[in-house]
Amino acid sequence: MSTQIIIVLVLNFIIAIIGTLAYSVRLVGVRTGKIAITFAVFNILSLVSRTALTFQAPLLTKFVENSTGGSDVLNLFKLIIIVSGIATLVGAFLIPTFQRLFYKGVIRFSIDKSIPKLIIHSFSKAGVHYMRDCISIPVKESVTKINFKKLPLKIIIYNIIAVAILTVGALAPIYAGTIVPDLRATCITLSSVINGFATILMSIFIDPQLSIMTDDVIDGNCPEEDFRSCVIAMIGSKTIGTFAALPLLIPASYIIVLVAKIL
Repeated sequence: MSTQIIIVLVLNFIIAIIGTLAYSVRLVGVRTGKIAITFAVFNILSLVSRTALTFQAPLLTKFVENSTGGSDVLNLFKLIIIVSGIATLVGAFLIPTFQRLFYKGVIRFSIDKSIPKLIIHSFSKAGVHYMRDCISIPVKESVTKINFKKLPLKIIIYNIIAVAILTVGALAPIYAGTIVPDLRATCITLSSVINGFATILMSIFIDPQLSIMTDDVIDGNCPEEDFRSCVIAMIGSKTIGTFAALPLLIPASYIIVLVAKIL
């Protein structure tokens, strides 16, 4: 395995973990009562994710251009999806630790009101000591106590679909370009169309409902336990949606090829 491929997989692993941890941000916002500050602090991790994505895309495209195509590219893309799924599971395992660390980060930022000071404090002796104390292992009761009858099943299903589309949308256009090299540029540009559809789905059906539930918890109209169960279910749906992209990769690629030819 080349260094280029290893870098792509590592970057993809980082992106998937941060995407998974993002689901727990609302829980921290509820507990601190500082929703706006919570998302402001999380933007630091989002910046890391966006930077990793910026480097991943050209590296992946360059590999495809230098490869002979066919099974090598397909196997790599399947490996990327599997790594994303594994990273989602790792992210789920890290959530208890992340919540404790992030809670402290939000409180600290609300006092210092400075991102640079927050970063410097994180690497100080006191910050490192606190991070060590925040390490926590998930307990099975977090899943066994979920009341599945109270879960918003429509949102969970929509999230599975959106995650699967986003995962395929990043890879299928590049693979479609190997099927019809003459339309490679057109296929790659269709990635934004696919991702745009998934973004619309999340913006209309998923994010607003989660925001309403977040406000209901803060206002006391929804138990925090139910909201926590919803967050866990959303993480589970992200895992399912990621692995669901595996059988969708080839069909999606040929659909992109068809659309590229029509255009």
